[in-house]
Amino acid sequence: MKKLSLIVPLLLGSQLSMPAMAETEVLDYIVAIVNDDVIVNSILQEEVHNHLEEWRQKTDRLPPQEDLERQGLKRLIMNTLLLQLAKRTGIQVEDSVLNEKLRSIAEKEHKDLQTFRNDLEKKGDSYERAREKIRDGMIIERLHRRKVISRISVTEREIDNFLANKIQQGTVSNEYHLWHILIATPDAPSPEDIETKKEQANQVLIELKEGADFQAMALKVSNSSQAIEGGDLGWRAAGELPTFSNRIVNNMAIGEIKGPIRDSSGFHIIKLVDKRGSESTIVTQTKVRHILIKTNELVNDFEAKNRLVELKFRIEQGDDFVQLARAYSEDSRTTANGGLFGWVNPGDLVLVPEFEKVMNNLSENQVSEPFKSRYGWHIMQVLERRQHDNTEQAIRTLAEEQILRRKIEEESNSWIRQLRDEAYVKYRTNDE
Repeated sequence: MKKLSLIVPLLLGSQLSMPAMAETEVLDYIVAIVNDDVIVNSILQEEVHNHLEEWRQKTDRLPPQEDLERQGLKRLIMNTLLLQLAKRTGIQVEDSVLNEKLRSIAEKEHKDLQTFRNDLEKKGDSYERAREKIRDGMIIERLHRRKVISRISVTEREIDNFLANKIQQGTVSNEYHLWHILIATPDAPSPEDIETKKEQANQVLIELKEGADFQAMALKVSNSSQAIEGGDLGWRAAGELPTFSNRIVNNMAIGEIKGPIRDSSGFHIIKLVDKRGSESTIVTQTKVRHILIKTNELVNDFEAKNRLVELKFRIEQGDDFVQLARAYSEDSRTTANGGLFGWVNPGDLVLVPEFEKVMNNLSENQVSEPFKSRYGWHIMQVLERRQHDNTEQAIRTLAEEQILRRKIEEESNSWIRQLRDEAYVKYRTNDE
């Protein structure tokens, strides 16, 4: 069963965002010691400022500064621990890879890299600081893939069982928007620990039902990694919901609050913000074939491209594409079929971005100019296009993603909690 490539969970938060705070005079002192590293107040205030901007975009009621500082410091501590582990395990991000990431970010804003840098500096932000924050985020992503994602897979039987349960419950295509509060219990909690946390969760629930703002309460008391976003889990398909909420959410009314719900992490309180159902999925499929010439020590880019220029000319003069692909293509997956991929969907894993971009710009029966991908040099021909109801396959693909995401989230939470428990962390105040 294939493993899907997924982004790192919300733990990173603003670690991947641009610094949003111009450089100002900030009193600096150590706010936390994390093993052999320290976190200083200026870094904490930058983190707080970034999240304050996010809160301003969604509400007029801004949370207390001390709540943002507490949750922001928790996130900085966790990111510091992850970067320390990445360093011990030898994970790095090379400058060339980082530069490519920066170019990609700039392109999304319709800028070249120099313009992107100039605009950052005009706002008073440090380009080098932004660059290193993005590097840190990429390092943490690589660590997460190595330690968690690479160890998780989904079987066909799991997908079948998942869909059977969802069909029986009538939730196979439902999506939910949830807010969440976690009152965490310690590992191996005593009966007294459990009772104390339960009472705390019940008190929170009472205050919420009396009209307290859910997101402000999440920021104040929640122990989840989404606390600094007000506990917002965003839109999730039924299979991506946390396990503790699976049997509850479908029967909740929009706006309803449920809890406390206990599991091994502690006591949970959830609010259903909204829900929706998915519609049928109609996609444009493309029937496509190609010829691949790989580069190596003997064949450079110039030679590979020229070979394909010659093959393209022969095809346009009447030579058979299938026979030429069988004779010259170096793609072991398609050579026997005359270079034929068959019908492919948008975003199929068989297509690299360069390949899909060229494919989408070709007319039927047109042969492309030679182009380069990570695999080598290609020419391609689009044979046919059709509209296809991909709902059944889309549902299975979505089910696989949902199962995988849920497994990753559960495994990530366990891994992160263990990492935090094994670390030396000391909070400091400015008068120590």
